[in-house]
Amino acid sequence: MQTTFVLVHSPSVGPSTWRPVAEHLLATGHRVHVPSLLHIGTGEPPFWPRVAEAVLDDVRHVPAASPLVLVAHSNAGLFLPAIRAALDRPVAASVFVDAALPARTGATPVAAPELLDFLRPLAVDGRLPRWTDWWEEADVAPMFAEPAVRRTVVEEQPTLPLSYYEQRIPVPAGWDDHPCSYLLFGPPYDDLAAEAGARGWRVARLPGAHLHQIVDPAGTARHLVELAAVA
Repeated sequence: MQTTFVLVHSPSVGPSTWRPVAEHLLATGHRVHVPSLLHIGTGEPPFWPRVAEAVLDDVRHVPAASPLVLVAHSNAGLFLPAIRAALDRPVAASVFVDAALPARTGATPVAAPELLDFLRPLAVDGRLPRWTDWWEEADVAPMFAEPAVRRTVVEEQPTLPLSYYEQRIPVPAGWDDHPCSYLLFGPPYDDLAAEAGARGWRVARLPGAHLHQIVDPAGTARHLVELAAVA
């Protein structure tokens, strides 16, 4: 049965970061879902169950026999084990796109200690600025090729609580019971791509900045199809 691509955006940004890729996949005859995680920072921790629940709810009406291809960008990669464990249907493949990797065993921290040291002074009443507001313009501008796309992505971003980045996400045993692969855009994710290779995953590269999927959605979609097919 035809597979369904499930494009999971980083909770730090929004679903618009995947919509151009979704349009290319749809145009080439693939089924696609883009769950929204914009609400997951509301309320008290833990936040990770809300991510799994959002994906589960979004694919609820996909035919049960239709295998899923899970695609996670950036820190959405940390949630893939929890998402996989929540699903009661086949997963044909998982593709990590310029993404953080879950620990091999045990719980995975969302943020390393040095990132938390950077974030804590930015928080006001426990909430952080939008992700693109953390960085200098020289770091943000290269991620966007079109002003209209930048406005959409920036305006959509949530203001997450600091506690989102302080959480640890469980890694259920056996979550990687299906082929996994990694699509690298570029630094600073090189080491993570190397780690993915060390785990025996296929690794592909599409050079670009961290949001390259909105700059080259056609190329990203093509790589996703190739990685899902041979994973």
